[in-house]
Amino acid sequence: MNETTDTQLNLYNANAFKGKKALIVGVANERSLAWSIAKNLHACGAELGFTFLGDKLEKRVRPLAESVNASLVEPLDVQSDENIKTLFDTVKNKWGSLDILIHSVAFANKEDLDGRFVDTSRSGFSMAMDVSVYSLLPLAKYAEPLMAGREGRIITLSYLGAVRAIQNYNVMGVAKAALEASVRYLANDMGQNKVCVNAISAGPVKTLAASGVRNFREMLSSAGEKTPLKENISADDVGQMATFLCGPGGRHVTGSTIYVDSGAHIL
Repeated sequence: MNETTDTQLNLYNANAFKGKKALIVGVANERSLAWSIAKNLHACGAELGFTFLGDKLEKRVRPLAESVNASLVEPLDVQSDENIKTLFDTVKNKWGSLDILIHSVAFANKEDLDGRFVDTSRSGFSMAMDVSVYSLLPLAKYAEPLMAGREGRIITLSYLGAVRAIQNYNVMGVAKAALEASVRYLANDMGQNKVCVNAISAGPVKTLAASGVRNFREMLSSAGEKTPLKENISADDVGQMATFLCGPGGRHVTGSTIYVDSGAHIL
């Protein structure tokens, strides 16, 4: 797997995003794809804000946020409308505007990722859709007015299981399919305000979320050889793509799912 280097963190120059503010929702630890995105945006001069869920994640997120001089670190439960409103009240009061929203939130009960998809519980299905899909909508809704006149960018993270039946991905694959559809509808809604909305479909990367998928290590070890490029991606590959989409190169890219998976999706 590719290692991150200092030169890799310079897709745009160090001042390319100076004056821009980015809210990162969904960092769990230093292996998170959202963290790689945050590092790349920081390297280009963006001012960052982070959210966390609960004391356990705060202990992981806050040191990371401090390492990139984040000016905002706030609690957020995406299943609470009141929490979401409070967060954006804070963003408005602290920053006054917003340029970038990174949505990297997903959850499914472990028992719904094992066995057969047909056995998914009603409550488990609802939970996966609420956290992994619906959460993007209110976040985008509150972000939109703060992005007025700023050519805002909203990016969420998906996976190949949205369009293929992947063993042990089950209800999360259905949630990712709904997430990608939501990106298209949000892009249509928000385009009139020059806000671009896209998804990045990343190849398998060892993250906290991925650890919930049974036999993930075996999947990761064999995945690279099955791609046209014969190698796995790194989290930094995703970070660089997100940075590209958030910069001038992504100005007319919206409603799209961009694959960063060494070409796995074409096979």
